[in-house]
Amino acid sequence: MLSRLRRDLLSSIVAVVALTVILGVAYPLLVTGLSAVAMPDRAGGSLVERGGTVVGSKLLAQDGRRPVVGADGQPQEDADGDPVLQADPRLFQARPSATGYAANATAFANLGPNSADTRDATKANLDAYLALERPYDHDLTVAGVPADAVQTSASGLDPHISRRNAWIQARRVAATRRLPYARVLELVDDATDGRALGVLGEPGVNVLALNLALDRASSSTSGGAR
Repeated sequence: MLSRLRRDLLSSIVAVVALTVILGVAYPLLVTGLSAVAMPDRAGGSLVERGGTVVGSKLLAQDGRRPVVGADGQPQEDADGDPVLQADPRLFQARPSATGYAANATAFANLGPNSADTRDATKANLDAYLALERPYDHDLTVAGVPADAVQTSASGLDPHISRRNAWIQARRVAATRRLPYARVLELVDDATDGRALGVLGEPGVNVLALNLALDRASSSTSGGAR
């Protein structure tokens, strides 16, 4: 009986060690190596640099909001002590995020479509979107707001927005940056990625790439000064 127990225990230990080496070490190294050869940019995180400094990844959305500063020149805080944020009007805004755009905590809201919390969150996002965009697009209605402007993505870090969403935001960005609307639309087109494999999903506008292109366009228009 003890001999059989020892054999079973030894077999279990060998299996755990072997599977750990194969699936926990060898397989990840193999996949990483193949990825580095076949698609080095993606394997390295699709990092985006500006002036030699990494400013983000093409695969991750960034928070386009900025702290609200009070009359005393200090950032305002909410009841929980967190900074109060508002959308930067000079930037295209990514989709709402359930994680506050934290790349180390990707998740979705995990709320059902009939949830009161989902209704309230969507209503709050809708109101904020209309308040931001209507001053520059007086004809914008609730029915004209794209779903991706008010709903979070599954990861909370989707780097893309729909073209419809980008076209609406383009009026605000063009006005605040004092760029021709047509020029901003050209940059939207340049930052648009096509369907996956040519057939899956819809084209999407990469927000980080678009905002960086806008910075370059604004700098060239103002003679190199922001």
